[in-house]
Amino acid sequence: MALAGCGGGDDGNGGDGGGPAVDAGTELASTADVPVGGGLILSDEKIVLTQPTEGEFRAFTAVCTHQSLLVTSVADGQIHCANHGSVYDADSGEPVQGPAPAALAPVEVTVEDDRILAV
Repeated sequence: MALAGCGGGDDGNGGDGGGPAVDAGTELASTADVPVGGGLILSDEKIVLTQPTEGEFRAFTAVCTHQSLLVTSVADGQIHCANHGSVYDADSGEPVQGPAPAALAPVEVTVEDDRILAV
């Protein structure tokens, strides 16, 4: 089951190189690690994984589009950046509360068995 948006790599948002850079096939997490309605922030990889509805996984860059700091939490269908108050939709990555000026860039992932893998 292939999930999440198209694209990956440098999204142009980060002052320190931007978005995630992981090799295809890299195991990012187990599906059990990503709660329904919540998510998991992978700080080293600069990726946030979400599960908006059961069995549907999404991945985005974890670099906030406001000032290129990492997002801080995922809960109740939203990705939060507590640094300056931005909030993103966990299904689409679109901002629902500013000051974030743009959506989080999607990162392509796939699910094999119970593993979430980078594409």
